[in-house]
Amino acid sequence: MSEVAGRIRELLDPILESRGLFLWEMEFRKEGPKWLLRIYIDRETGVTLEDCETVSRDLSAVLDVEDIIPHEYTLEVSSPGLDRTLHTPEHFKRFVGSKVRVKTFLPVNGEKVFHGELAGMEEGIVKLKLDGDKVLEIPLGDISKASLEVEF
Repeated sequence: MSEVAGRIRELLDPILESRGLFLWEMEFRKEGPKWLLRIYIDRETGVTLEDCETVSRDLSAVLDVEDIIPHEYTLEVSSPGLDRTLHTPEHFKRFVGSKVRVKTFLPVNGEKVFHGELAGMEEGIVKLKLDGDKVLEIPLGDISKASLEVEF
């Protein structure tokens, strides 16, 4: 399926680019008996419902014409949300200074879940400012999940 996902990305990129959007994340997987293609889109100024509807309509039409998915699937297009998950170095760099929640695969100093301010990302190391001035450095590959924390 990675070949299909790559082809979907090739078809999706021009659609997003023409609207000043970019791909935040793409999921293409089987959920129960059905396949789900979930596209998260973003732009610096945020995403509207109209953006999601337009991308969904345009991508659906292109996928129907190209016929690259050999089975039934459901297409969902949405914003990554305020509590978006961070995956790539670019994601971490973009949100330096933001409050985040980071979960690691293995304990670090006896803990696996950390809350703090994203202090930076350099050479594959995420820097997380904890209470006070303590900065915890976690290799990106050791992070099982990282997401923004919504501040009210």
